[in-house]
Amino acid sequence: MNLPIAVTPSDLLEILLNIALSRPVFIWGTPGIGKSALVEQFATELGLPCVSLLGSQLAPEDIIGIPQIKGETSEFLPPKMIARKEPYVLFLDELNACSQEVQKAFYSLIHERRVGEYHLPEGSIVVGAGNRTQDSAIVKTMSSALINRMFHVQMKADARQWIKWAQENRLHPWVIDYIIQRPDHLFSEPPKTEEPFSTPRSWHMLSDALTAYGAGNRELSGDTLKMLAYGNLSPSHAGMFLAYTKSLSNNHMLEDIIVKKEKWPAKAGDRDILYFLAQSFRAKLSTELPTSKQDISGNMLSFVYRAKEMIKELSSINFEIAQMVVASDDKNALPDWFMVEVIRDLPRLVNSK
Repeated sequence: MNLPIAVTPSDLLEILLNIALSRPVFIWGTPGIGKSALVEQFATELGLPCVSLLGSQLAPEDIIGIPQIKGETSEFLPPKMIARKEPYVLFLDELNACSQEVQKAFYSLIHERRVGEYHLPEGSIVVGAGNRTQDSAIVKTMSSALINRMFHVQMKADARQWIKWAQENRLHPWVIDYIIQRPDHLFSEPPKTEEPFSTPRSWHMLSDALTAYGAGNRELSGDTLKMLAYGNLSPSHAGMFLAYTKSLSNNHMLEDIIVKKEKWPAKAGDRDILYFLAQSFRAKLSTELPTSKQDISGNMLSFVYRAKEMIKELSSINFEIAQMVVASDDKNALPDWFMVEVIRDLPRLVNSK
């Protein structure tokens, strides 16, 4: 399902707090984007326990339960994980990966708030979640009746919110600093081939791996770092992350170059670092430069002047990499007014593309 608007984690939490109390909510999103963690946070804020059921691993009997004969009647006995007396948040993860039989059982939970003879305690909340067809995930068709019983929302990754969360939870400083420099690398669309890809979850896993190996406290071989990066991230992001780790020992950090404490690395052996820094520079320009020139503040004006100067300095070291900084990109195009100034001040760089 493609919804016209995707919301950030904080916006989604607000939606849950306002809507899920009275209507079941279904969260769409790619694997690893943080759906489960957000629902757990929602339950914590309400002071309710969270019971998670993973739809792709459920059989009909896991939900429906087994009737027990008592005297001359049969009494329905739902699974212990569901049959609770106190209110709770029931999280139906991967709901759209369930078999049709399991979906039928969930339908009564969502529509009538019951399974067989068992009714959810008053104050209980039902939240569903699932991946999209284009995510190359396990997906089955949900009935229109089931879809129509829920409020649907799509979740997207938000680098600023994730960085704040990562800092609060003390993720590895290399991971935090890298995403600060390359917020566009926090998430990538799932590939069509079977290979790792970057998500908030995979960056968290890389952080755990770096911490386990003592990265930053002891020397790690290039092969070890390569194994950790390529085992968690999209190949292109893994390569850039390795260039970043190499830059740590060379003191070539982008902010230092901007304030003229350092210069662009010019040695032939530092081309991977130069490429990483240039990519980070472009990402900074595309995210921080205002769309309209009229919105430029005093500090931003100084950055604009310095940015054009940095592009000129970069072109004297590697013309192709400098072109990459200003090249047209449909997803993250630089503002038109900035490109006009680049064309005016650095015509050779632009006209020779």
